[in-house]
Amino acid sequence: MKADQYAKAGIAFYWRVEQAAAGLPLVCTYVLDPASGDYRDGEVFTGAVTAMAPFPVDIDLTAI
Repeated sequence: MKADQYAKAGIAFYWRVEQAAAGLPLVCTYVLDPASGDYRDGEVFTGAVTAMAPFPVDIDLTAI
């Protein structure tokens, strides 16, 4: 699984984009826990992504 490889490489943030039931994008975010070396669940976005980490971003998912 790619997420395991990213975690082993020390990549702090991992985002997965899926197609939600309504056909719109669904963004699931994960944050690396440095103590365990595993990702913990972050936020889930539908409609729009507004996040400050790893950098400020604001994306209208309905426009994709």
